[in-house]
Amino acid sequence: MSFFNRNNFFPLKNKIKNDFLPSLLGEDLLSIKIKNNFEVYDISSLSNFRDNSFLFLENEQNLKNIKLENLHVITSSKENLKYFESISIVKNLNRCYNLITNFLFFHDDNKNFPDEYKLVNGSYISKYAKIDNSSEIGKNCVISRGVEIGKDCLIKNNVVIKNSIIGNNVIISDSSTIGTTGFGFDFKTRGSKHLNPQIGIVIIEDGVHLGAHCSIDRAKIDFTFIGENSMLDNMVHIGHNTIIGKNACIAAQTGISGSVIIGENVTIGGQVGFAGHISIGDNVIIAAKSGVTKNIKDNSVVAGFPAIDMKEWKKNIIRQKKYGHK
Repeated sequence: MSFFNRNNFFPLKNKIKNDFLPSLLGEDLLSIKIKNNFEVYDISSLSNFRDNSFLFLENEQNLKNIKLENLHVITSSKENLKYFESISIVKNLNRCYNLITNFLFFHDDNKNFPDEYKLVNGSYISKYAKIDNSSEIGKNCVISRGVEIGKDCLIKNNVVIKNSIIGNNVIISDSSTIGTTGFGFDFKTRGSKHLNPQIGIVIIEDGVHLGAHCSIDRAKIDFTFIGENSMLDNMVHIGHNTIIGKNACIAAQTGISGSVIIGENVTIGGQVGFAGHISIGDNVIIAAKSGVTKNIKDNSVVAGFPAIDMKEWKKNIIRQKKYGHK
């Protein structure tokens, strides 16, 4: 399920050939090298390479195993010139990503996103969505273009689902939003006009339960993922590109930043906060109100801010009380 057809969710607006990049990017383009002038209609990532696509690289990357001929690299690192035969060097990678992706795709952070809805039992369901007849949709829901919902699912009232593939026997509770925009932008250039287009999706596997008022962001390019039989309490936020393994248990008001990888059988207490781009091992237990700022190994039990081994955290509390700190 890791590969998906992007155009089911984000219709292609324009195709582009490599030799059009100077016109599109203007002064942002410093140099360009083209082996063959192929047509481009998709975006790759370092995890998933796609035919006829652009790959955006911030740092030097020697990708020896790439076998796709129709891949054009766009990078701000001149060191990459020695590794790729089809490559553009640009001033501002973030701005060029926005220009190219907005040119290629329709997405719902821009006007005129093409979708058509039908009113079914009090909910608006896209004619481009696929919902198994055994699943039940509550009142006042919005199910958007490309969404797939498997067998025996229960979608309660006031739920919004976009850009998502949902497995079987999934329950999504009232007023949750799935597949909405990830929090991606250039930190130095803020505002709604400078949002990074989020053209990935959310994948939710079989047997997952989502509480009320949960919010799960779609990925920037690939997918945000929740593994089978995971349980999310009310008001849990999952940032874009986050991967959660099977059998996770996440209590209320937890916030997980983008690009966090969480292993299997992880238990997370209420109001835990996660920094972005960290990895949590299997069978980890995280106490309520912890602040997780770094990687955690398998089978760990942690607490506090920053989150450390539970035994060490308790010792610190005893020391503080001993010396008069409450």
